[in-house]
Amino acid sequence: MSDRYDGKPFLRLLDSYVLSAIGALDQANEDWLTQSEPHFRHTFGEEGSWREIVASRMQFPEAMEASILEVWQKGRINFLWDSGAEPDAVQFTHTFVDTNFPH
Repeated sequence: MSDRYDGKPFLRLLDSYVLSAIGALDQANEDWLTQSEPHFRHTFGEEGSWREIVASRMQFPEAMEASILEVWQKGRINFLWDSGAEPDAVQFTHTFVDTNFPH
């Protein structure tokens, strides 16, 4: 676990939520998150899947994942146009979370 998550266990879930929304969450992390759902339910006092826990705690609207994907897709096109390279999904996630959900 990186320094980014030290003392901020929910931040890893929030980053994973964004990565999942843009289709960039790797299978190993997806599996770990799913297997850890009982722990998350206990820790955060919420019910549901890890995604539902994030959405509930953040009070996200129902279409939040689609909204995040739209931001990614539009930004990706601009990034490709400007730099000629694919944007980094993790960098996007960190910037998106840090900008929209200061922690």
